[in-house]
Amino acid sequence: MKLSDAKFILCWGTKGLMKKKTLRGLVKRHPDGFGFFVPEDHEHPDVYIPRHSMTGLLTNDKVLIQVEAEKGGERFRGEVLEILSRGTKHVVGQYFPLNEKYGIIKDEAHAWGQDLRIPVDETKNAKSGELVAAEVLQFPEDEKMFLGRIIEVMGSAAEPMNDLRRVIYGNQLPNEFSKKVLEEAKNFKEVPSEKDFAGRVDLRKKSLITIDGVTAKDFDDAVCVETSPKGFRLYVAIADVSHYVKPGTAIDAEAYERGTSVYFPNFVIPMLPEVLSNGLCSLMPNVPRLCLVAEMEFDFTGEKLSSKFYEAVMQSQARVTYGEAQEVIEGNNLSHLKHVEENILRCADLAKILMAKRFRDGSLDLEIPETQLEIDASGVPVDVIRSERLFAHRLIEELMLAANVSVAEHFMSKDIPAIYRIHEPPKEDSIRILENYLKSFGSHVSLSSGKLQKRLTRALQEFSGKPAALALNILTLRSMSQAKYGPDNLGHFGLGFDNYTHFTSPIRRYPDLIVHRLLKSSVHPQLGYKKMSAEELGQSGNWLSACEQRSVKAERQIQAIKKARFMEKFVGQEFQGVINSVARFGVFVLLREYDIDGLIRIEELAKDKLEYDEEKLRLYGKRSGLSF
Repeated sequence: MKLSDAKFILCWGTKGLMKKKTLRGLVKRHPDGFGFFVPEDHEHPDVYIPRHSMTGLLTNDKVLIQVEAEKGGERFRGEVLEILSRGTKHVVGQYFPLNEKYGIIKDEAHAWGQDLRIPVDETKNAKSGELVAAEVLQFPEDEKMFLGRIIEVMGSAAEPMNDLRRVIYGNQLPNEFSKKVLEEAKNFKEVPSEKDFAGRVDLRKKSLITIDGVTAKDFDDAVCVETSPKGFRLYVAIADVSHYVKPGTAIDAEAYERGTSVYFPNFVIPMLPEVLSNGLCSLMPNVPRLCLVAEMEFDFTGEKLSSKFYEAVMQSQARVTYGEAQEVIEGNNLSHLKHVEENILRCADLAKILMAKRFRDGSLDLEIPETQLEIDASGVPVDVIRSERLFAHRLIEELMLAANVSVAEHFMSKDIPAIYRIHEPPKEDSIRILENYLKSFGSHVSLSSGKLQKRLTRALQEFSGKPAALALNILTLRSMSQAKYGPDNLGHFGLGFDNYTHFTSPIRRYPDLIVHRLLKSSVHPQLGYKKMSAEELGQSGNWLSACEQRSVKAERQIQAIKKARFMEKFVGQEFQGVINSVARFGVFVLLREYDIDGLIRIEELAKDKLEYDEEKLRLYGKRSGLSF
């Protein structure tokens, strides 16, 4: 039993030795006024906050609460003791005049508990109904008014160019770097100096290449594969962000605050200033760059023989796009890549072996197609297409997975406290419901015995190429737990790895930057990189998981808005679609022509009353015999 387990049982087991406890965490406001508290302590369940204790609280405020178990139930109830920090500093919405003294921005999402009042001299002359961004000046605590000032008048909510700003402000995404950060950024040169190369392994003659999307500008990783009588030697060289971004600097504080880069169609909110993200750290071709390398040896079956890590200097021999790499793999001759062709083919050979081994070992093979939006310069969506997933994408994924696993194994073998990428197994209830779904579609695979990942993959393979395949892949994904960051190495269920972390993207993910510093503290202790305590790693894991969720939510919102704009011109027309989910209130239908789904409400499906069958995931009419 871990010490944390013992602490948990002491507090909550067998009628509880301690009736009450204080916890820190985030609060989420329900539209009806009550709230739910998400503790920093991952071992503790969420806590119900009654309506009277939510007065003055906004969604994502960090609070200290006193919590106790409810009598006769398994739920926990809490009372807020203190507001530690505010999660909402800016809001976005439509402005409306109220009276001679104030206008208001309505609490449309019910995330604030009341409308935000704007003094008439702080409105920036916004007109009624205009979309605005406002800064919160006074929070609604101690009977104070919820007060703000407008900082930007965006104009009409129907204007496509305003979509990004709505989502950025609405999700509290840090968008502009502070003056201090920009001043620090001026100190970086365009190329590293010779003194930076001292003590590093020189890999400039190696055939290292980047393989990325055609629009990519920040190149985190470069790869090279060599063969030997034993098998393969893989070099994964990652941009050495930790050499430039030091703890205690404004750039580091801002990067931690952002947690991750956020990617929108035609627009990126970077974690680091452009001089680093697209310049000095980016592994551009034909220029020297500092890197941190994972060098691994594999036999011809994909079994890892050894791994080591070190600082190096490299020079990418080519910037290869996924499409170009795929052409080379398929045997087409690209003259400008002739000098790296053999490396691409060796990378492909190793990736195929590693992928086959991973699936044999029980990695879950889920194929969820991604949507690609084509947006013109005015913010209007031109087309919505299903993003094509090439083997070249999988090639890079496999080599990055190998490096991530090797680093995590190093931390475990050296007993170094670290931050891991955790994906816990799904709950038993979720698997039972999923098994019922699969059976209702005709699957004969039982999920109750043997390695779950293998059984899920086998069940999904039964439907490969059939209309139900996409829906079942999506349902399987929804039954999974959410991946997160934390100091407890609980493994990665989806990938089937006992040891896994994120090492390969420090330009755009702060957890990777932490991993780089921890790795250097082990392999290059003379450089002064410090280890972190379990408490520091736990707090960082919580915060960076929240940053990731915030960015995913924002990216999904912009996709939904742009898809809705795209479909406006088709209102009234008919399309073919496939039901990809069923809920108590209706069905979600995915259009075959465009990668867009939407809700058909239950009242629009049939004239007679429909019943919801949760076991078989269907709506059916007892009289009509209709079944969805």
